[in-house]
Amino acid sequence: MTDTAAQGGEQWTGQAGQAGQAGQAGQSGQEHRRERRLTAIAKAERVLARPGAYRTVGERLTHLQQTAGEVYDTERLVDVYGNRIVADLEERVAALLGAEAAAFFPTGTMAQQVALRCWADRTGNHTVALHALAHPEVHERQAFSRVSGLHPVRLTSEPRLPTAAEIRDFEEPFGTLMLELPLRDAGYVLPTWDELTGAVEAARERDAVVHFDGARLWETTVHFGRPLAEIAALADSVYVSFYKSLDGFGGAALAGPASLVEEAKTWRHRYGGMVFQQFPTVLSALVGLERELPRLPDYVRHARVVAGALRDGFAAAGVPWARVHPGEPHTHEFQVWLPYDSEVLMEAALCQAEETGTYLFGGHWERGGPGLSRTEVSVRSEGLEWSAEDVRAAVADFTRRLPGA
Repeated sequence: MTDTAAQGGEQWTGQAGQAGQAGQAGQSGQEHRRERRLTAIAKAERVLARPGAYRTVGERLTHLQQTAGEVYDTERLVDVYGNRIVADLEERVAALLGAEAAAFFPTGTMAQQVALRCWADRTGNHTVALHALAHPEVHERQAFSRVSGLHPVRLTSEPRLPTAAEIRDFEEPFGTLMLELPLRDAGYVLPTWDELTGAVEAARERDAVVHFDGARLWETTVHFGRPLAEIAALADSVYVSFYKSLDGFGGAALAGPASLVEEAKTWRHRYGGMVFQQFPTVLSALVGLERELPRLPDYVRHARVVAGALRDGFAAAGVPWARVHPGEPHTHEFQVWLPYDSEVLMEAALCQAEETGTYLFGGHWERGGPGLSRTEVSVRSEGLEWSAEDVRAAVADFTRRLPGA
């Protein structure tokens, strides 16, 4: 190593050390704020949603113990490698989605990789067409290509689902079209029913199979005006999650033709998804299907009330460029955009919760551009107690805590 190189290395090491210390300080600050946020959610008297992920171990176990007997005969033996209660849940999901069969998976990431590699082998084409904001592209560390040998191609990066024309005219052949319903990172958006059926038909014209990333498919019935089974029937296979909307401990299911599901179970074993016992997670999923699934339409309809009140509240407060997206939510979750730095908004939301017991924006604020941030709003059972006037009053109090108010 030359002297110059050595000096450069020392300089880099010093800079890295300073950056590391700064990073540790930043991480410590973020961790402190995270703890404040979790404490605020737990103590807040009024929230729009308080999902199970923000509750204590004891609270979750107590709730499961209190509700398990309502949905399952707890005197039956526990599951062993996917039988008994697991098989019962699989049958229930298949019936709900109108599919021949379903397979339980510990994670949706695994379920979708298995489904798409099975379709790739059947079609002879390992290319998967999807949206640039689809979950596998944004949140799974290139798992499709690194683990399963799949080749994802992006149909569009527009903040909406791909159109029939984009699917029909895409220049590269693909064996599977994957549609995320709703498209979470674009604002939990859905196409119209005609747009969805058109997209599916366009894929069929190209001899491609259709897979729905339906992690949150459960809450799409209000927007589409169709029962769950009719929506799922458009696709060749569907993945659903048990913890995102149904508030289970975790887990997912893949539904489709019986032959595909049997093949998927083989790959589930190869991927390490044959967990010895999963009855607590499966029980929580059954509770979610029994208790949360019937209430989701109410959540979706009330989310529209909340969204309208938020929009009115920001307008009354004179907040420039405040946006609720979509203007009328497609599901019970949507985005709020405000022209402030994310740190400022996080602090305002926390202070409101700590000082008043009302946590209007309990989600994380993310930077969306210079001086612009967004958060996700979810309306669940707790949110049904809020009137439009309650929301507008909370917005007025929140905005008073912002700079320049």
